[in-house]
Amino acid sequence: MGRRQGLSVRLKLTLSYAGVILLAGGLLLVIVWLFLLRYVPVEAMNTTGGFMPGRHDLVRAFTPAVAWAFLFLIVFGLLGGWFLAGRMLAPLSRITEATRLASGGSLAHRIQLPGPTDEFRELADSFDTMLAKLEAHVAEQQRFAANASHELRTPLAISQTLLDVARNDPHRNTDEVLARLQAVNSRAIDLTEALLMLSRADQRNFVRERVDLSLVAEEAAETLLPFAERRGISLETIGDISVAVGSNSLLLQMTTNLVHNAIVHNLPEAGTVWVTTATGAGGVSLVVENTGERLSPELVATLTEPFQRGNERIRADRSHDDQTKTDHAGVGLGLAIVKSIVTAHDGVLTIIPRDAGGLRVVVQFPMGR
Repeated sequence: MGRRQGLSVRLKLTLSYAGVILLAGGLLLVIVWLFLLRYVPVEAMNTTGGFMPGRHDLVRAFTPAVAWAFLFLIVFGLLGGWFLAGRMLAPLSRITEATRLASGGSLAHRIQLPGPTDEFRELADSFDTMLAKLEAHVAEQQRFAANASHELRTPLAISQTLLDVARNDPHRNTDEVLARLQAVNSRAIDLTEALLMLSRADQRNFVRERVDLSLVAEEAAETLLPFAERRGISLETIGDISVAVGSNSLLLQMTTNLVHNAIVHNLPEAGTVWVTTATGAGGVSLVVENTGERLSPELVATLTEPFQRGNERIRADRSHDDQTKTDHAGVGLGLAIVKSIVTAHDGVLTIIPRDAGGLRVVVQFPMGR
């Protein structure tokens, strides 16, 4: 939008300073003038019989001095105001330069304004904090885009290879090729749905309502119980009524991902998953614990990153029959989706390795009202 060029802030401040100085100086001169006129007669005689200088002589003597005083005040006000305005606006110039660099794509620059805390320092610190968050967010999005491109390209490349092999070998078993294509296509569909779920959680475009986490936990456990039994995993659910505010479908997806992840990454046999809900003074909580291999804190800290699958980036080798509609752990987005859903509901996600092996995942939400 086009705008006409106006006066700079520095010039406006300079004129303001000069105007204040002129006004103050003019009032002072007027006061002095009135004071002198009050005590100086029109004319007076001295002791020798001559006349002393009167008001007319005072006017002739005072007027040039007033003119020079006003000229001095104008020059002093303009020069001093220009200097003071420059000193006052120097931090703003640094902030403007940082903004210009940020708009050009340089998010690594920081203002780091020195000096005591004032309005400009608070503005600069807030801007630096915003730049740091933006830089981290952009870096995360770039990593996510690169990983997503890689993950989406893999099933497409496999499908292309299978089709090329089938075309070059007309005697190959068609049923086998179709079965493998179906498995690869199912994986691509799961990955796409997971990406859409992650985007929906990040955008927070959902209707908020009162949701009982204990009922959500029971529903997720009932859905995944057959899957747990096939793997020889014991699934236990216990808890009190714990009401949070949010999307029932997203909170169910979050709980399902946590329980499914606890079942998949468990002991080869005789493993256990515990799902607990509770209400406390600080809000409501959902806790999912499981047995399994011992994990280092460094590895646990990376589990919520997209496409991270435990101790290595592996391809899921289980059949499609073992997967539920809500199965996103196989594409490495299960805990990433959980983190996004928790953040969208103003909650806190804590993942702790258990001493005996496995994980303890705690999700805390503000209490629903």
